[in-house]
Amino acid sequence: MFKLRDYQLKTINKIYDSIKSGHKKIIVQQPPRTGKTVIMAEIARRTTLKGNRLLFLIHRKEVLEQAINTFKQQEVDMELATMGMVQTLYRKVNRLPEPQLILIDEAHHAAAKTYQTILNAFPNAFVLLFTATPIRTGKKQLDQVADDIIVGESIKNLISQGYLANFKYFARKDVDTKKLKKSSTGDFTNASMEEAASTKIYGHVLDNYLRIAKGKQAVVFTYSVESAKRIAKQFNSAGITAEELDGNTDTATRESIVNDFRNKKITILVNVNLFTEGVDLPDVDCVIMTRPTASLALYLQFSMRCLNPRKGKTAIIIDHVGNYERFGLPNSERDWRTAIVTKDKKTKKKQQNDSLSIVQCDFCFRVFERSDVKNGTCPGCGNPIKVRKTPEATNDQLQEVIQDRKNLVEKIISDNTKLAIAGKKLSELHTYKELKAYADLHGYRPGWIFYQLKNRKRGH
Repeated sequence: MFKLRDYQLKTINKIYDSIKSGHKKIIVQQPPRTGKTVIMAEIARRTTLKGNRLLFLIHRKEVLEQAINTFKQQEVDMELATMGMVQTLYRKVNRLPEPQLILIDEAHHAAAKTYQTILNAFPNAFVLLFTATPIRTGKKQLDQVADDIIVGESIKNLISQGYLANFKYFARKDVDTKKLKKSSTGDFTNASMEEAASTKIYGHVLDNYLRIAKGKQAVVFTYSVESAKRIAKQFNSAGITAEELDGNTDTATRESIVNDFRNKKITILVNVNLFTEGVDLPDVDCVIMTRPTASLALYLQFSMRCLNPRKGKTAIIIDHVGNYERFGLPNSERDWRTAIVTKDKKTKKKQQNDSLSIVQCDFCFRVFERSDVKNGTCPGCGNPIKVRKTPEATNDQLQEVIQDRKNLVEKIISDNTKLAIAGKKLSELHTYKELKAYADLHGYRPGWIFYQLKNRKRGH
């Protein structure tokens, strides 16, 4: 059996407290690389120990096999556990034994029809939705499928406690972000990524690796089979062993290459849409991103792939596509409670990032928080940090701000309650009526009010 870490036990206790408070569908946010499968296995063990049946849903075969092994190691009664890929279980949902508990891994996918069909088939079951990033690229957020959220330990705290490795982040943008276009899923299309990428990216990937991370085992995340093959060729031509993997690679070849990487026979593993969720690669010390993404979930899965801890380790993250400009650093603070709330389409605001608190050195290309700047110099190379002026707003941007303010004024005037709460902080609002007015002003759906009232009652 696994010995659970203190933060894992803390999460489990919060889950049971939430259930005791009357919640049935609970999001469990746990950062990448912190053993959420072990948490699920321990909950499964306790569930089957009482003779209750559980259902486990996941969407990737490789991760399923790993989860089954973890559950067995944690001494889960597998006779009472149905574990499978969501696509398979969806097709035979009417023949599944009724569970008392449903566990969903990578639950940011849970709003999909396949998941919802299964959940609707078992309305009496408790549902725990595990994910590192409870936010979706689509319009519908997870407040539509859950009634509470448990927020795990922050990445900064986990690094300071030694549960995750510290890291250095470097960036050299080799894409024209203006050419990136989103698909119906909310992420960038392959065609636009191809168009946006500079041909210089292939040489820069090798140059930056040699300058910043030479000798370290690295995983490269890229956007197409062609780009993956070109990057692997670039490294091999320089005498650095590299292999390319993608969705077309057969299982036997993939397993052989991954084992060679684990045994350090391969230094660079270049992949397309693999190794984002669950696959165990413990000794990755460097991540190289040549795929831009509009998905925070993918960004954290990419960037944190190298944060498995080891004594004395400092991981290296190299960003060639400006992902940090959209999302900040992997350890930037994030408000997951607000992130899961679906906003009204008309009032939904553009995604905000931490660009004002993030600084990049023009000399070594390292990216860090503004608070890390001492005496006006880069904490990495010691060169002076240039102070950039805030860009002036265009006339169109000013008109947009004016119109937003006009709309806000009209909303305030239309309701005396809104007028009364307009100047107050969220912490100063206590009644349902006040929270309702606040939600209307900011475009939040009714589920947001429910969370606020419940969390305050519980002292969160």
